[in-house]
Amino acid sequence: MNWKTAIEHTLVTTRLNIKRFGGSFPIVSLGDGKYHLTDHTSWTEGFWSGILWLSYEYSKDPEIHAAAIRTVDSFKKRVEAEQSLDHHDIGFLYSLSAKARWIVDKDEDSRLLGLQAADILMKRWRSVPQLFQAWGPEGDVNDGGRIIIDCLMNLPLLYWATEQTGDRRYADCASIQAEKSRRFLVRGDDSSYHTFYFDQLTGNAIRGGTGQGFQDGSTWTRGQAWGVYGFALAYRYLKEPRFLETSKRLARYFLEQLSGDGIAYWDFDVPQEPPTPRDSSASAIFVCGILELLEHLPEGDPDRDILAEAVGKSMDSLLELYFTAGSPAEEGFLRHGSYSVRGNSSPDDFMIWGDYFFLEALLRLQQGVPGYWYER
Repeated sequence: MNWKTAIEHTLVTTRLNIKRFGGSFPIVSLGDGKYHLTDHTSWTEGFWSGILWLSYEYSKDPEIHAAAIRTVDSFKKRVEAEQSLDHHDIGFLYSLSAKARWIVDKDEDSRLLGLQAADILMKRWRSVPQLFQAWGPEGDVNDGGRIIIDCLMNLPLLYWATEQTGDRRYADCASIQAEKSRRFLVRGDDSSYHTFYFDQLTGNAIRGGTGQGFQDGSTWTRGQAWGVYGFALAYRYLKEPRFLETSKRLARYFLEQLSGDGIAYWDFDVPQEPPTPRDSSASAIFVCGILELLEHLPEGDPDRDILAEAVGKSMDSLLELYFTAGSPAEEGFLRHGSYSVRGNSSPDDFMIWGDYFFLEALLRLQQGVPGYWYER
């Protein structure tokens, strides 16, 4: 199956889902091929909005455009209501909704909404430990000095805010977070911690840990994929070679751990064989990260060929073994994603972020249309 045919199949599912979801947002399925829906209470709503914007960019379908606009309108109401915004995943929410509409439609209200979201994310900045606190209220005993690798994908909202306003504080704080993530989340063998704890009163490093992985010292595959993509995006904005090198190191490690069909299991430190759950969403994110990385590597880089080959192999496997190909009975694109195997929450189901990144990868490959992490 070629990229174009696959995109056309996703459009079939997306058009059905617009009717099925109404004004609600999908998160994960619950074992029956049907998405569990929420109404702006999660960190995941931006992925459905992002799917709609990507689908509209490809199809120019006015029905999809109208649905995408409705999602952005709902994100504005979320800000006005101050609903479920006290966490670091503001970039996931608003880069793929408000910023997406600004990029596609050049809608000024959406640009301003994206900047409002950047200001909300800045409220997570803790000046003493010099970090964006992932979860919990300021001063929280357990999470007050905690960062997580996922946050690298929220930082592009702040880099963009500096570009839009000229205010360096957004990008300066994001740069500090990216460097702290590079130093403390990336281990010496190029694997990664999911989270890291700092003393919130002094900023001193304490220990690495996990919230989603098998154990504190293991490598949660989705986290490793966030790192590949997040550090490549940090390089795009900041032009610091160490971020590009870190992205490449994480990518090589990810590739070296893969087995079988080349699609990641949920953690690299559990048995890499059935019945261990896969995480197709980790591989979709990883492909997008490599595609971003390849845009910045010089032609003579010795890793270019192996990384490009990995994109082809992973996408072929996703298309042949994991893709629903427009099946009307299934609401997602990619089977066999895992939300939280550790927490026994949707360990083998559809993940809306897996669907988003799979479609982003397809559009990058088919016509060079990236996601909404940066201005084009």
